[in-house]
Amino acid sequence: MKDIVLGAIKDINEDLGMEQFENPTDDTPLYGDDSELDSLSLVMLVGETEARINDEFDKAIVIASEKAMSMRNSPFRSVGALVEFIEAELAEA
Repeated sequence: MKDIVLGAIKDINEDLGMEQFENPTDDTPLYGDDSELDSLSLVMLVGETEARINDEFDKAIVIASEKAMSMRNSPFRSVGALVEFIEAELAEA
């Protein structure tokens, strides 16, 4: 799953050119005070990640769901948090 998320980040970053996303790790912040990513770029990343998951697993999940938005610890706080959230969603799908 991590490869899917990292691939989506790298593809999106080809257009954005943000230094923090050149070599992302589990701790790389995706959205918030420590990230350069704005809300539109986050939407692009979510869409790309969802498409890759659908292609890879033939399952359609919604990452930017009400569940994700209402969580105490946002799944968009870091790469690792997003990977964990997606893995949990896929397990339920």
